Amino acid sequence: MDLRDFLDINERRKALEKTLNTNFDHIGEHCLNGEIASKKNCENMIGATQIPIGVAGPLKILGDGLSEDSYVPLATTEGALVASVNRGCKAITQSGGANVLFHRVGATRGPVFYTGSVKKSNQLYYWIKENQKKLADISEKTSKHLKFKKAQVRTQGAYVFIRFYFDTQDAMGMNMATIATENLVRLIEKEIEVKCISVAGNFDIDKKPSWLNFINNRGFKVWAEVVLTRKVLKELLKTTAQEFFEVWLTKCMLGSAMSGSLGFNAQYANIIAAIFIATGQDPAHVVEGSLGITTAKVLKSGSLYVSIYLPALMVGTVGGGTDLETQKEALMMLGVLGNGKSGKFAQIVGAGVLAGEISLLASLSEGSLGKAHQSLGRLGK
Repeated sequence: MDLRDFLDINERRKALEKTLNTNFDHIGEHCLNGEIASKKNCENMIGATQIPIGVAGPLKILGDGLSEDSYVPLATTEGALVASVNRGCKAITQSGGANVLFHRVGATRGPVFYTGSVKKSNQLYYWIKENQKKLADISEKTSKHLKFKKAQVRTQGAYVFIRFYFDTQDAMGMNMATIATENLVRLIEKEIEVKCISVAGNFDIDKKPSWLNFINNRGFKVWAEVVLTRKVLKELLKTTAQEFFEVWLTKCMLGSAMSGSLGFNAQYANIIAAIFIATGQDPAHVVEGSLGITTAKVLKSGSLYVSIYLPALMVGTVGGGTDLETQKEALMMLGVLGNGKSGKFAQIVGAGVLAGEISLLASLSEGSLGKAHQSLGRLGK
């Protein structure tokens, strides 16, 4: 049976049920526009997987052009996650809100070329440096929504890796970046007479952990901070600034260093995955989202300063999965659906990550992690 022979989702699912002698009744029950989704989002579509969505909030955010209370949608099957983030949101809000900043770095695509010699590699290096305007003109012809930002070049003998950066506005932008890069590759092959081995040479670096993304960034850079009051620490989080600090130091700093981790944080991926799935982001970009550093500092007043830094957050508010019906509603909940909203969305994600870090580290400092998961995740029942 060739699944591509079936143009209708239901017919394809029924044929598969017959072949496998089973049924997929629940997979077949969904509210997505299957005709559109099967053409744009998913090949050989037979239905949809449903994931519970919970809401954390209100979360008070004070950001760049942003001052409001947000309710954060989290799609997850992990019991206790939403409750934990919700507690973090409450702690932030009762402490006056999270201060958030962002910087748009851009989507990247990194082809690799074979030049045949070190001398030719050097020629390509200088050609890239001297022809930024030509690279911009060629790449920007591929989309009115794309702007060329810069190119970084690294040589390894007869191989040259180039990392192109593009501002893709409110789209996450990897398809736009790929198409633009393909045009640049053809230009370079013609001008320098070298061969492109792959338009994606792992110098992007896309959907893989990397210090390059940590240091040079990708998508958005986001910072979020809050000063937790002594009252919030004691009454809501059931801990003290010093106890929280000790857990942060040994877990996020020393533990991460001992394990060779690329992320000096407690659980960035947990919150980012849940937000990504709820809002139609590419879940594989959770890899970049797991990078980052959480910091904590005990203040003389007995309050606690906590901040997070996301160096490579790949998000968008148009295109891809953001066009699906349920994901649209989740973006509407945040007030970030459509053009001109991606910066706001990045800031909300940052504040949500901060909330998750605060709650988990506080729980660890008071020794309630297992108890919370047993109660809310139903472990052992």
